[in-house]
Amino acid sequence: MKQLRSLLLAVLLGTLLSGVAAAQMSRPDAQDAIKRGNEKYAQSLYRAAIEEYRQVPAGAGDAYAQSLYNIGVCYYELWLTEDAVVMYKQAIEARKGRYPKALYALGVALKDLGRLQEAKEAYRQAIDTSNGEYATAHYMLGLLLMNEGDYSGAATLFREAITRSRTHFPASHNNLGVSLAKLGNLPDAKREFELAVQQSDGKFDEAAHNLKLCRTLIESAPTLAQLDSLKTVEKIDRHNK
Repeated sequence: MKQLRSLLLAVLLGTLLSGVAAAQMSRPDAQDAIKRGNEKYAQSLYRAAIEEYRQVPAGAGDAYAQSLYNIGVCYYELWLTEDAVVMYKQAIEARKGRYPKALYALGVALKDLGRLQEAKEAYRQAIDTSNGEYATAHYMLGLLLMNEGDYSGAATLFREAITRSRTHFPASHNNLGVSLAKLGNLPDAKREFELAVQQSDGKFDEAAHNLKLCRTLIESAPTLAQLDSLKTVEKIDRHNK
């Protein structure tokens, strides 16, 4: 759970701190409130930030949706995950369901709460409302399918995450490799592990472990226990984003 929280915050922090740009320029008071909230957030003063974001009125358009989203991120920082879910849903509603980042955040929070089917639906909506461009939503949905044993579906999603990403995505290459190995395609799995290691400048222990093991397994018939020892990763570390 801690890894997933770190993933969410790493991906969303920049979004929150750049939120003023999303506010309507015709509403300076709303912009000022968001700016003050962002400053408090940057100082880890999450409750104070929430009070600033709450100054944005419901009639402020996109700025209002942004403020609701930011409040959700603050609640998530405070480990008030149920409250974060409520705020993410309100932010999504304020944008009439088309708010990919809030839908993604909702998916992560629901995953933390063990509400896996709802999390999957939130990730799917994040993908749909971003016209398929939300790479990390593909990735997180792939993790859920992998945990269910749907390695073919997971592999498709990890490939999409790699395609949609604007930079290297070693974590997705690694997990794609594990999915392919589970499907019996060890040569392609080996290639994915190699890419994961290369893209992380050799600083990806799980991928290095998987590559070494995969090279061994190609030379012999792998056992289920050996395949189960391949390591997946849930977080996207600094080498990925």
